Formats: sequence, structure tokens, C-alpha cells
Amino acid sequence: MNITGLTTAFRAGAAILARRILTDGTADGVAIQAADGSARLLGVSTDIDSDSGEVVDAVRTGLAPVLYGGTITRGDPLTADSTGRAIAATLPVAADTYIIGFAEVSGVVGDIGSVQIAPALLPVAA
Repeated sequence: MNITGLTTAFRAGAAILARRILTDGTADGVAIQAADGSARLLGVSTDIDSDSGEVVDAVRTGLAPVLYGGTITRGDPLTADSTGRAIAATLPVAADTYIIGFAEVSGVVGDIGSVQIAPALLPVAA
């Protein structure tokens, strides 16, 4: 399902593939493909790949299609794997973990699923 809300443009700090979770690059206005959930997650790239230096559009609110990197159950909090694919955040978290939102549909690695974008930080319980 795809019901996008706010979509903003960034400059790609490296090559970014379609439907991947994005994080901050090295400067304001720059985004890169997320490599895990250890840093703030910005949104999800659209269905167009972007080369380094090109514009990349990021879906920041609403529902967005995202590539799954593992087995996902509807309702799972989603974070990023090493290639920016969506994976279920392990609960309870062993380290502070950023999530991009929650799975709208169940799926497995390689599926294009749907995420309800609701960025958040899951802190380690004290």
C-alpha cells in the first residue's frame, strides 16, 4: 500500500537504491542509505535509484513501499539492515535502536512491503 504524505528532496551522499530506508549524510540536506538502526532514520526512498550527488526523494510521512530484508509480521517496528532494507526491530532492544515505523503487511526477505512511517527511538531499558 502506498499513501504518501510529505516527500522531501535530499542530495544523495552515495548511491541509494529504490525503496530503502534513509539516514542523515555528512552535511545538512544530504541523505544516505541506512546501514542499521544506530542513527536517526529519515524516511524511505521512492521507486527511483539515485547516484551519489543526485537528488533523492524521501517519503517522510504516511505509508510507503519498502524492501523487506527479513521475515516481517504486520505491526512489527521496523529498523534498517546493512543495506537499508526494512527488518523487524528485536525487542527488547540490546542497544538504543531507531525505527522508521511499523509494518502494514507481513512478508519475507525480498518482498516489497509497506511501512507506516513513524520515526522513533527505542531506548535500552535501564
